[in-house]
Amino acid sequence: MATFVKSEFIYTGRKRRNSNSNIVTKLTTSKITGKGFSRGTQLPGGLLLERDKRAKWHGIPVLLQKLYESSHPNSDLSHAHSFLKVLSSQLSMEAMSFVTEDRKTAQESTFPNTYTFDLFGGVDLLVEILMRPTLTMQKKMPKTVNDDLVKDCLSVLYNCCICTEGVTKSLAARDDFVLFLFTLMTNKKTFLQTATLIEDILGVKKEMIQLDGIPDLSDLVQSFDQQQLANFCRILSVTISEPDIGNDDKHTLLAKNVQQKRNASPSRAEVNQVTLLNIPEFIERLCKLATRKVSEATGANFLQELEDWYTWLDNALVLDALMQMATEEAEQSNTESSDESSLATSPLRHRLPQSMKIVHEIMYKVEVLYVLCVLLMGRQRNQVHKMLAEFRLIPGLNNLFDKLIWRKYTASNHVVHGQNENCDCSPEISFKIQFLRLLQSFSDHHENKYLLLNNQELNELSAISMKANIPEVEALVNTDRSLVCDGKKGLLTRLLTVMKREPHDSSFRFWQARAVESFLRGATSYADQMFLLKRGLLEHILFCIIDSGCTSRDVLQSYFDLLGELMKFNIDAFKRFNKYVNTPEKFQSFLTQINSSLVDSNMLVRCIVLSLDRFESQTEDVKVMEVLSECFLLSYVARVENRLSFLFRLVNIINVQTLTQENVSCLNTSLVILMLARRKAKLPFYLNALREKEYTEKYPGCLLNNFHNLLRFWQRHYLNKDKDSTCLENSSCIPFSYWKETVSVLLGSDRTSRCAIVSYIDEPFVDLDRDLLED
Repeated sequence: MATFVKSEFIYTGRKRRNSNSNIVTKLTTSKITGKGFSRGTQLPGGLLLERDKRAKWHGIPVLLQKLYESSHPNSDLSHAHSFLKVLSSQLSMEAMSFVTEDRKTAQESTFPNTYTFDLFGGVDLLVEILMRPTLTMQKKMPKTVNDDLVKDCLSVLYNCCICTEGVTKSLAARDDFVLFLFTLMTNKKTFLQTATLIEDILGVKKEMIQLDGIPDLSDLVQSFDQQQLANFCRILSVTISEPDIGNDDKHTLLAKNVQQKRNASPSRAEVNQVTLLNIPEFIERLCKLATRKVSEATGANFLQELEDWYTWLDNALVLDALMQMATEEAEQSNTESSDESSLATSPLRHRLPQSMKIVHEIMYKVEVLYVLCVLLMGRQRNQVHKMLAEFRLIPGLNNLFDKLIWRKYTASNHVVHGQNENCDCSPEISFKIQFLRLLQSFSDHHENKYLLLNNQELNELSAISMKANIPEVEALVNTDRSLVCDGKKGLLTRLLTVMKREPHDSSFRFWQARAVESFLRGATSYADQMFLLKRGLLEHILFCIIDSGCTSRDVLQSYFDLLGELMKFNIDAFKRFNKYVNTPEKFQSFLTQINSSLVDSNMLVRCIVLSLDRFESQTEDVKVMEVLSECFLLSYVARVENRLSFLFRLVNIINVQTLTQENVSCLNTSLVILMLARRKAKLPFYLNALREKEYTEKYPGCLLNNFHNLLRFWQRHYLNKDKDSTCLENSSCIPFSYWKETVSVLLGSDRTSRCAIVSYIDEPFVDLDRDLLED
């Protein structure tokens, strides 16, 4: 008998020890299978109380049970709200620790309260409480569901999203809930909490939401004040940007072409862009937001709004930046003030409002500029361009440049920063990068680029053309002068000024060079080049490449590309180049940088080859002949062995499987070299040189088979892309018909043709991949 009792004791003891895990297991299983308990509140209250202390649930299951029982339809939700407040205080501490500890991986052991809340059905219960009014026949939300209750529900849901893995995805899978959240944005008191939760949910949603599926979207957006519209842009950025595939292999042009064939219809992001553009006054309001001054953004509710914004901000770096600026301003005031006692007793909100306002406004503008930038790069680019010009976006940004966009900094404020626009960086850095990306998108191959100048600078362009006895470009003549920049300097000139002052190791140089280069891209304009040359841009670029010690490949590539556009076909630029690179040692340093990475420098090589070809046809011009005879660079490229060396390496560093938007320029540069050779009836010489190179390296057929496959891909890629073909023609001044004709000749199947690649590959080594490009 004693033995029996002991055995029973052991058995029941083991059962008690395992009961906690059994409850958790059953709840977890029911979530996965949909069978069993639908929520933890269905368990007996006595059992939950008994197990609570041992399981360290901190009373959360019991509180959830009380919340459930007090939140039935037609019940007094004030009791439910009191239980929710207790739960919220327990969960908010975990959320705060998550935000301030660099967002470590969410797991049960790290955030036990949030995990327990979700496990026992808390997330589902809050969704039910929020959505209950939509399930009744009443058109308006019952009075008992007050704004404070809604805010606390949203707050707890957001805390669960950031602390417990899987919660955000489960909410994102509920399309009805996602669309319902947008209806909560009509209430200004719950707007910010709702927007923050929506942003988190859309960030993990498998399928991009369709904006035209949101009820009364146009009326909703038009009801927003400017602050709400700026915050709404955070949500829009997720809905109008093409999702990042995340795998480098998928970014190859081959993979992209296959994907485009499969998805011939517009993507959801493109459809969403059209939806936004159809909302009345949407672009106009964004332009006003982007260009308004800090003083104009200060409303009566600013401090309350700032408090909400501060509370919900989930980027610790932003908080650091805000406090740093506030501290610096306080220190400056302490130094300058003669009455320290009065300063110390004045409220913080009176002492430090300006720095708060600046960061607040910068955060808004980052989101707005991002949305405008995405729209500028979309299919409706011309429509967007027209509206941005009409609503004077560029003059407005020009007026903000010195006071807000590029204010003066101390040396410690310069932050070296990577080129990834999605990186986690301070508001000031994000703002500058988005501003520069916007300028790049605005200027790139578009006649509206001249809006970046003021009237005096436009007159200077006209004078340059007149002095050179060349006609003004049509885009300059057609520029509406009422829409250009005001003041003593245009936006482009201001950008050049800060670009030359930027520390040599600053990563802003990459974005600055890209923005200036976009102004020059397209059909080459001598006047545009001279405008920049007169401002010392070429010497600045050469200093950065040769003398600054810059080692960043991204920055060097941006400078090579800019230098190519600045010098192309411009004999004055080559003369200036030779004046700066005036010794064999300097030229060797420059050449070393070019040869260190042809993927980065090939656009400059293409510019030199094209320019040399044109200059050689202008032998009657004394100045041209003088530069040709003196310029180290032109003399180097004029030697055929050096052009062949470039050709060998350009063909060898790429293949069809590795072609991307970044390195496809190597293929086009190699084609330029061969097209110019074909014009002079030297194509067979170059092809035979490639063949000899193969045999020297003891890899017969390697280069030529690869080049043949690359050209076959080129046909597939470019003959279906009008924009790309136009860019090739404009940038090279070679008719696209000649590009196509040259490729066809090179791909000819007649082995007796001296201009066909196949005739230079010995039969045993022919290895043309016939299936590589097949669908």
